[in-house]
Amino acid sequence: MIDKEKSGMYWVGARVVRAAAACMLLAATTGSALAQSYPTRPVRLVVGFPSGTGPDLVARLVAQKLQEFTGQGFVVDNKTGAAGLIAAREAAKAPPDGYTLFLGTVGEMAIAPSSYTRLGFDPVKDFAAVSHVVTSDFAFVVPTATPAKNLKEYVEWGKSQKSLFMGTFGAGTPGHFGVAMLADATGLKAEPVHYKNTGDAMSGIIAGDTQGLFGTLALVSSHVKGGKLRALATTGAERSTMLPDVPTAKEQGYPSVEFGAWFGIYAPAKTPNDILDKLNGEVVKAMQAPDVREKLQGVGFRVVGSSRQEFDRLLKQDIPRWEKVVKATGFKAQE
Repeated sequence: MIDKEKSGMYWVGARVVRAAAACMLLAATTGSALAQSYPTRPVRLVVGFPSGTGPDLVARLVAQKLQEFTGQGFVVDNKTGAAGLIAAREAAKAPPDGYTLFLGTVGEMAIAPSSYTRLGFDPVKDFAAVSHVVTSDFAFVVPTATPAKNLKEYVEWGKSQKSLFMGTFGAGTPGHFGVAMLADATGLKAEPVHYKNTGDAMSGIIAGDTQGLFGTLALVSSHVKGGKLRALATTGAERSTMLPDVPTAKEQGYPSVEFGAWFGIYAPAKTPNDILDKLNGEVVKAMQAPDVREKLQGVGFRVVGSSRQEFDRLLKQDIPRWEKVVKATGFKAQE
């Protein structure tokens, strides 16, 4: 004999399961359809640094290719200030619909969590990784009037000076901590001079207002080749093809002075996975384009174009690595 009550409960339960399955199928189909049609209007790519800087150059090359591939406008929006944090905060709060992207750098995403007391966003929780696009080593450059021809000579000369000032592109940036790494490795006593932008910092070092600066190869190599600055060391694991005659800090006996900068594309957290996957595919294709690779490699960048998972893993590995560096300096910004 059939228990009508149990039979009714089974029938209702089956309807609920079928309805849930239908909803899931509809959501998956809708999401896939959205991704296939995306983008249907212009996309904004937020950058935290001024026009003409390395991050801006990378953003514009990527945006141009994405526009070619998708047929929709990709507009670079420079939101400068606070070493890129103003742009990061704005992008983190944008709707997660794929129409606001962010060119994040190692500074805002991996270093700032340890160096700023009021960050205003969580790099891991508030952003979804799209692709790691480029990496750049740094070079330690000095005014051409400096007598030192290598890093060891510079250390000896620097210790004989009454005062030693080293420029940075802002407190809490990789170059700032490069100064701290060098001081720790050599015993130099250098006062960091934090400029508001890269242009002022470069003008300062060329004029001799500061006696040293860590700048990305993409930024300083042309000044070195043009005779306006002298490069004493690079910070990569190997020599740079941009400045092949300049030895690494490690080669010169300072292995702890090894660091670099990376840039990558992010979207706000909760952006649909189908859209993130489509963006990743387009960005990777853009980084593989011969004209993009030629331009970026020509100014000192190493082109990457990673998967979403690889880029997410890079950030999670770099945050604790930089935390150790920041803690060793005792630095805390109040921004």
